[in-house]
Amino acid sequence: MTGTLINTAAILVGGGLGLKAARQFSVTTQTRIKLGLAAFTLWAGLGMIWNGIGGSFGGVAKQLGIGMLALVLGNVLGTLLHLQDGLNRLGQYAKERIAGASATDGNRFSEGFVTCTLLFCVGPMAILGAIEDGTNGNYKLLMIKAALDGLAAMGFAATFGPGVLLAAVPVLAYQGTITLAANALATHLHDVALINSIRVAGGLVVLCIGVVILELRKVPLANYLPSLVLAPVFTHWWK
Repeated sequence: MTGTLINTAAILVGGGLGLKAARQFSVTTQTRIKLGLAAFTLWAGLGMIWNGIGGSFGGVAKQLGIGMLALVLGNVLGTLLHLQDGLNRLGQYAKERIAGASATDGNRFSEGFVTCTLLFCVGPMAILGAIEDGTNGNYKLLMIKAALDGLAAMGFAATFGPGVLLAAVPVLAYQGTITLAANALATHLHDVALINSIRVAGGLVVLCIGVVILELRKVPLANYLPSLVLAPVFTHWWK
């Protein structure tokens, strides 16, 4: 749970700093932060793929092929399930709460708690990062999320007040539960290939996250989450 603990601490630190001095970053600083996070994200994604492949050239090609197939069909399944649409509605709900908040709003505490809980818990990085931390002990992705959440908490604290800090609790419970469940599942999976297939598919999704951070194009990230289930299924079938 190292990654989740770092993520929780980042929210608390960012929110605390935001309460004391809510200063907007310059455009240049924002660009540098975005490029740094994108580079780190791409590195984490490639690392997940690298850790998930191995063996002969044919074996590596097979693993990458399964990962790509799971990604494509996972996107189809996620689209049919409207996963990204649901995430967008939650994001819009949070946006409306932010727009409706004001310095004299007596409900700022609860507004901040609900809004930041949605933003910090709902998303592919929370799920992918927690799974990777649980199955492999790799918390690089959650470190990226921690940086993003910390910066967001710093800005939201000026609008909502201390309620933002309380959002760290559901983040700890949500991501921690996924990490522990993934760890328990990993210890019962005797076929390492199944875990590696999740890493490869997850790494491909993380590369898509890097594209989103750089704002190169819009990618429905949530729609790709079913690929994490399809990848081990295809690996089990394709032996």
